[in-house]
Amino acid sequence: MNIEWQEILNRFLQSFKIGLTFREKEALIFKRDLSLKKKLKEQNDLILPIYKQIEHWQKANKQMSWGIQEDEFDHIGDSFEITEKDKKDGFISIILSYGFGEDGLGNSDAILSGKRAWEYAKKSKKKKTWKCEYFDFDKPEHIRLRPKASPRPKGFYYAKFQTGERYQNLKVSQLLKRLSGDTACGPEGIQFLTITHTHFADLMNERKIPFMVFADYDIAPHGYSDFFDAMQMFCSNGILGLGIGNVDFNYPFFGIPTLRFTTKMKVELPNQSD
Repeated sequence: MNIEWQEILNRFLQSFKIGLTFREKEALIFKRDLSLKKKLKEQNDLILPIYKQIEHWQKANKQMSWGIQEDEFDHIGDSFEITEKDKKDGFISIILSYGFGEDGLGNSDAILSGKRAWEYAKKSKKKKTWKCEYFDFDKPEHIRLRPKASPRPKGFYYAKFQTGERYQNLKVSQLLKRLSGDTACGPEGIQFLTITHTHFADLMNERKIPFMVFADYDIAPHGYSDFFDAMQMFCSNGILGLGIGNVDFNYPFFGIPTLRFTTKMKVELPNQSD
C-alpha cells in the first residue's frame, strides 16, 4: 500500500472513531483531499523559478564569502520535470540546494551545509532568530545526518520538494518507516527557508502553512550520541526558530517535508580538459 492510500485509510479510521456514517466519511475524505490539492497548487505557485533561486544563492554567497565559484553558477543546467506521479505524491516543484564541505566519502558535509544557511539567516537580519540550546552544529555527538538518509552531493543539486502538510498527522518515526525511495529534508530545508524561499517563513508566521520538521537530521539533545530527536524550524511572532522534537511524538503544527532525488539531481560541471 502506498503512502497516499495509507493516509486516506488513516483518515477513514479516524472518522469511524467519531461516529460518522459511511457516506459522511467518504465526503469528509474527499473534501480534505480537495483542500490539500488546492493548497498544494497555491504553494506550487509560490516556488520560485530556478533562475530566481540562483539569484538568491549568488546574493548569499557574496554576503557570506562562501567561495562558490562563478563557473558553478554559470553551468547550472535545466532542472528535471515534475511528473503526474510526483504531483499525486504531493511534490510541488523543484528546489536548488548546495552541498558544502566533504564527509570523507565523496559527499558533502550535510551538517556544514545546514550550519552555513543558519549563519546566513542570523546575519541577513530580515528576521530575529532563535536556536535551541540543546544541540550544536559543531558537535557531532549532538547532530548527524540520519544513517539511512540519502547522501548529499557536493555543489549544486536539484530535488523535488513536498512541503510536509500531508504528513502533519504523523510522527517522524512513522513517516520514516513509510518512505520508499524518497528521503526527508536536512540542509535543504534550512537553505529553503533562509536563502531561496524566505517568503515561506513569512507564510509560517501568518499561519498559512505548517511549521517544518527536517527529519534527515538526527539530534541528540543531551549529547553522548543518544539520537532521538529531529530538527524543527518555525517562524512565529516574526522570529525564525530552530528547535528539536522527539521522533516518537506528533506535533500538530508541524509538517514533515520530503525530497525526491533523481539520477539528474547533481548539477554537473563540464570537464575542464574539454
